Parts: sequence; C-alpha cells; structure tokens
Amino acid sequence: MIERQNDFKRDRLVEPTIAGSDSDEEKIEISLRPTTFSEYIGQERLKSNLKLAIDAVKKRNDGTTLDHILLYGPPGLGKTTMAGVIAHELGASLRVTSGPAIERAGDLASILTNLKDGDVLFIDEIHRLRRAVEEVLYSAMEDYKLDIVIGKGPAARSVRLDLPKFTVIGATTRTGSLAGPLRDRFGIIHRLEYYKQPEIKEIINRTAGILNTRIDDAATELLSTRSRLTPRIANRIFKRVRDYADVNGDGFIDKVIAEKSLELMEIDDLGLDPADRNMMELMIENYGDRPVGLTTIAALTGDEASTIEDYYEPYLLQLGLLARTPRGRVVTEKGKNHLSKVSKNDIIKKRSH
Repeated sequence: MIERQNDFKRDRLVEPTIAGSDSDEEKIEISLRPTTFSEYIGQERLKSNLKLAIDAVKKRNDGTTLDHILLYGPPGLGKTTMAGVIAHELGASLRVTSGPAIERAGDLASILTNLKDGDVLFIDEIHRLRRAVEEVLYSAMEDYKLDIVIGKGPAARSVRLDLPKFTVIGATTRTGSLAGPLRDRFGIIHRLEYYKQPEIKEIINRTAGILNTRIDDAATELLSTRSRLTPRIANRIFKRVRDYADVNGDGFIDKVIAEKSLELMEIDDLGLDPADRNMMELMIENYGDRPVGLTTIAALTGDEASTIEDYYEPYLLQLGLLARTPRGRVVTEKGKNHLSKVSKNDIIKKRSH
C-alpha cells in the first residue's frame, strides 16, 4: 500500500491549482485570461448580475464604488480571472494579494494606504486571513477607515485614518470557513458553477486560437470530456496534448493524437487521473462498502484532509462516483463500475500491445 501511495505523490495534471509562481506555464495561463465580459466564456448568470451592478455605478457617476464582492466555488473555475474582468470593466487598477500572504495587520494597512480611489483589491483564499487582520479589514470595508495603534503601554493611542473608496473582491473555495462579520460586509455574493461541456469546447478552441494551434472538432470534443468541466484543467490538458502533437506529429491535433496523449497522461473518459482512482480503490480494498472518515482517507492516500475535501471530492461527488454520509465517504456503485471498466480497458490495451 505504501508503494502505491508514493506512486501518486507527483504533481497532478488535473489539479485545479497553479504550481510555481514563476513558471512559464503560469505566464501562458495569464495570457489566456479574458479581460472583458464578452471574452469571458460561461457563468452567464454571474456575468449578467455583475454587468448590471457595474453599469449602475457608471451611470450614477456620483463617486460611489461597486459593492464588495465575494466569489466562491471549486478551484479553477475563474474567480481570479473574473476579478480582473471586473476591474477592467470598471476602468480601475487591480491589486492582487492572498489571505496567507497577509501575515500581520500592518501588512494589510500598508496595502490599504497605497490604494487609490476606485481601485479593486483582490484577496484570494480570503478564508485564510488571520483574525487580527480580519478585524482591521472590517472597518476598512464598511467605513473606509483604518484604525491603527501608535505607541505601546500607557502612551499608546488609537488613530483613525481615512482610506480611499475601493472595492474588495474576495475569492474562496470554503465559504463555511469565513467569519460571519466578514461575510456580511460583502454586498454581492456569487457562486461559480462547474462549466457545461459546450462551454469547455469553446474555451479550448479559444485557447487553440491564441496559441496558434490547429485542432479538429473531434479532438476538441474529446478533450472537453476529460477536463472535469474546469477551464484551468482544460487549458492545462490542451497544452500537454499540444506538446505531444508537436513532438510526435506536425503540430495538428486530431482525435488520434488526442487519444494517445490522454492515454499517456492516464486520464480516463470521465477526466479522472491515477490519484482519483487510487483513492477510490484504497477505500474499497480497505473498507469495502463501509463509510470512511476524511482523516482516514487522508492517511490512506498520504494527502492532507483539506486536499481531499477541496480537490478530490467536489468533482467525484458531482459525477456521483463518491457519496457523503453522516459516518463518512463511500464509493458508489457507479464509482465501482467505473473502476472496473477502467481496469478492464487497461487489460485489453496491454494485451493489444
């Protein structure tokens, strides 16, 4: 079992996070981001609501700013991209930071005092803000005031500074972890949903156009079914298939090239990778039909419990391959049938080779 765990402790292609802030891949990822609502594919309900709010602010033109916005949902669905689109549509500057990066109240104070009127402050993983930092943010968001303490001991005194009017956009995968007072200060709260397959196809075609890569409809259709309904994963898989096409062909991606590259990456017809299948297989082998606790699954796979909850579970639950019960997680009959089908296909492929 230990050997099996270690086999899957590598970077996952279908991981909906970006690893390595200075990597060439991230630079490409950023260049693929849309900047306007018309370029942003999918999330139509969210776009229509945000466009209405932005148009209202522009029409009033009375110095008021857009309400603070909270975007939540599984990773990789475009929360950071949407923040950039909002700032662009407002004609405002976008300042980007993250919850874990703001370690002290002084760090937040430095960020806030450098903002200008109308700026947009994007805080990724806002649920990971420290409590002391949150408390400074409360008055900043509500009253555009910054309370700071000067001096120590008996000579200490509180000073309230005026801040420019700005808009906070918070992004989180775990709304339940947000403190109530912080959540209540957001005037616009929206969940980003998983994309539909036609939308993923459109995203893949857009990416192909930007990267000057030729791809036929059959290959686009195939890649869209393996992308876990997530744009970031769709772009990542596309780039790996593009690499395969450049090395093993003339750069043109057809269905055969797409199938061979997906087989090399071990991504099955539902978009599951070896790590997903390994987790479900370990659950079945060790516990059969009995529910398994989150910490137990984490121990079996060697991953953090939060990783299981944030990155493995959402898509498996969406497909009905995994189910939550009051006593733990169980692999459904649909999940067992899928594992059996994948194993059977692997045997057939090995015989044919």
